[in-house]
Amino acid sequence: MTKQALLSLLSSLEGKKILLAQQESPRRGFADRENEWIQALTGELPAIRGLDFIHDDYDGVVDRSRIWRDHGGIVTICWHTGIEENTYPASKEENPDWEKLLTPGTDAWNLLHTRWDRAAEALGKLQAEEIPVLWRPFHEFDGRWFWWGKAGGDMFRALWKHMHDYFEKDHGLTNLIWVLGYADDILPGWEMDPELFDIAGSDTYRGETVHAQAYQRLKTLYPGKPAAFHECGLIPPVDAFFKEKCAWSWIMPWHGNNLMSNHPRRIQEIYQDDRMVTLSRLETCGFPLPDGNKA
Repeated sequence: MTKQALLSLLSSLEGKKILLAQQESPRRGFADRENEWIQALTGELPAIRGLDFIHDDYDGVVDRSRIWRDHGGIVTICWHTGIEENTYPASKEENPDWEKLLTPGTDAWNLLHTRWDRAAEALGKLQAEEIPVLWRPFHEFDGRWFWWGKAGGDMFRALWKHMHDYFEKDHGLTNLIWVLGYADDILPGWEMDPELFDIAGSDTYRGETVHAQAYQRLKTLYPGKPAAFHECGLIPPVDAFFKEKCAWSWIMPWHGNNLMSNHPRRIQEIYQDDRMVTLSRLETCGFPLPDGNKA
């Protein structure tokens, strides 16, 4: 499926169905833990698998993305990384010199692009196999707890535009659906040129919520763009999303306790509701199985 076909599918389902997603654990050997727990409870799997290039796991992410596509699913990739180290602590603790970071030829620029080149290479392998990616870099930027948000909206916009141009023009990546991932309340001063992303999203861990205020804010800022609830913890009942008219394209619990703190009955109810799109329901929504999996 092409990038454009996947975007069209998401648009066609808006207000009717919500895709279920699940972030995998980044711990080596535990990547399937969440999905195994969900499948044991419900007999179903999420439509979208969430992955992360953290810890230089480029090859592993590519392999698991390929396997998920072969099962008929969709992938979304984020990236907890620093500039000097590809780790979660580095993503929060580093505080770069932004003038050097965005000046060609400096050590900071070269280090940043060495890391970006490795990610672009991995994404290019998925492009070669016609796998579109819901690409969510620099997430929760307006929270300012990651290095990419610490310098404020103007510097963030410059960073985002540069990655967008570098990946699409320099690396020739055409399989990326750019997901602009806000946090919580979507603060003013962080607006983005709509030409530089495809989907706007927000996340929150503030209890069991459909995140309605953020949804309405995104629709006001970016009319016509699909919206994603790209990270959450506790999930409300399915009816709440539709009663409050929060037509998120997908919802994605984070891994570990964020998912498993939900009551098992709630997970069962969500995965058994026909308005929620699981892996097994994707094909009936118009997402084709790979040729090798067709009967």
